[in-house]
Amino acid sequence: MTGMDARDTELKRELNATLQARRELGDEYESALVDSFLEKVDQRIDGAVERRLRRQLAEQQMVVARGARSPKATDSFGERFGFGIVSLVLAVPLSAIGAGTAHLPGLLVSWVGIVGVNVVQAARTNPGLFRSWRRKSAKDEDRWED
Repeated sequence: MTGMDARDTELKRELNATLQARRELGDEYESALVDSFLEKVDQRIDGAVERRLRRQLAEQQMVVARGARSPKATDSFGERFGFGIVSLVLAVPLSAIGAGTAHLPGLLVSWVGIVGVNVVQAARTNPGLFRSWRRKSAKDEDRWED
C-alpha cells in the first residue's frame, strides 16, 4: 500500500468515525464534529502543499546549481492548478462560516475575499495579464481630457 493509499484509508476511517459519533451524540455536537474533521482535512492539505513546495524548491535549486536559467517562481501549471484547487476547497468552509454567521452579507464578504486572493495570485503569476486594461483606461482618460 502506498503512502497516498494509507492516507486515503486513514481519512476515510476518520470520516466514518465522525459520522458514527454524530449518530451517537446527536445534532448538538454536529458543528464540533464537522470542525474537527475539517481541521484534519486542512492538515492533510497543508502537508501535501508543503511537500510539493519543498520538492519544487529543491528542483529549482538543482537547476540553478547546474547553471541553467534561473526558473521563475511561478511558471508552473501545477502551482496555478494547485492554488485553484486549494482555493476552492477552502471556499466551502469559508462560505459556510460566512453564511452561517452573517447570512448573505457574510457569504458575499467571504467570496469577495476568495476572488480577491485569486486575482492577486493571477496578477502575480502573469504580470502582463491586466496591462491591457490599464492601457484602455489610460486611452479613455486621454479622450476625456481633450
